[in-house]
Amino acid sequence: MNTHLHAALDLAARGVPVLPLHKGKVPFANCPACLYTSCGGRPNMKTPGPCTCPRPCHAWAAATTDTDVITGPAWSTAWKQAAAVAYHPGGVGLTVVDLDHANAVAWARQTLPATRTVATTRGEHWIYQGAMPSVNAVRDGVDIKSTMVYARWLGPGTGTMSALPDTVRALIVKKPSPVRPVTAAVPTGGGECRHRTPAYLERGIAMAEQRITEAASGVHATVYRTFLAVLSAHGRCGCLTDAHAARLFAAAQTKGESPRHCTDAWTNARTALGM
Repeated sequence: MNTHLHAALDLAARGVPVLPLHKGKVPFANCPACLYTSCGGRPNMKTPGPCTCPRPCHAWAAATTDTDVITGPAWSTAWKQAAAVAYHPGGVGLTVVDLDHANAVAWARQTLPATRTVATTRGEHWIYQGAMPSVNAVRDGVDIKSTMVYARWLGPGTGTMSALPDTVRALIVKKPSPVRPVTAAVPTGGGECRHRTPAYLERGIAMAEQRITEAASGVHATVYRTFLAVLSAHGRCGCLTDAHAARLFAAAQTKGESPRHCTDAWTNARTALGM
């Protein structure tokens, strides 16, 4: 059996969505109406969402654990020509911090919690348990690969995988700032705003993430109601930051919500609360 196909089937059996990569780390164009660089959106567009062309589609949207697709006719030629196997990290609840050169690796060793690492051609992949939005070039030589992107499979790596830390989540926030309220809440009795208590806020965000993650149906409605509850409890006191919102967006995207739907739900919740 083809080496790449064998690796893909092994990953799929462990629940990891996979796809073949052409030389140059480029996905195969499974549909002639779509661009290589499209990401599951309308033909020749980069808008996330269901593609109207026949499945399997392209790029991260093609990643699958379905062995009938992996070994089927749509990919039979692709595996013969494949130069590598890719997987969708966010699809299995992972985040890859892609360190592209030695300086980036040195920065990670000084800054980030230790986790499972995989050697790459020029640097390392640091893999954490937990999904988040994907952003390239968060700093020199550092990309975040999680939801709606693919990463090359370069082996299982070494070390114990750690939970996704806030230091990684914070990398995608260009300018952390409080969610803008209409008026700041003023604590009664001259005391400190209870929402600023770290444990109180952390518990609220963690419960919101869990509520979204455990949604078995009606995910879109659950996301909106959860955003509404979080903003109602924490949105007017100035303690809710972009990093907290990013955590909620990541939980929603792991359940299949697009960034646009997350933004719309957040905006609609703020509007409903008069914020």
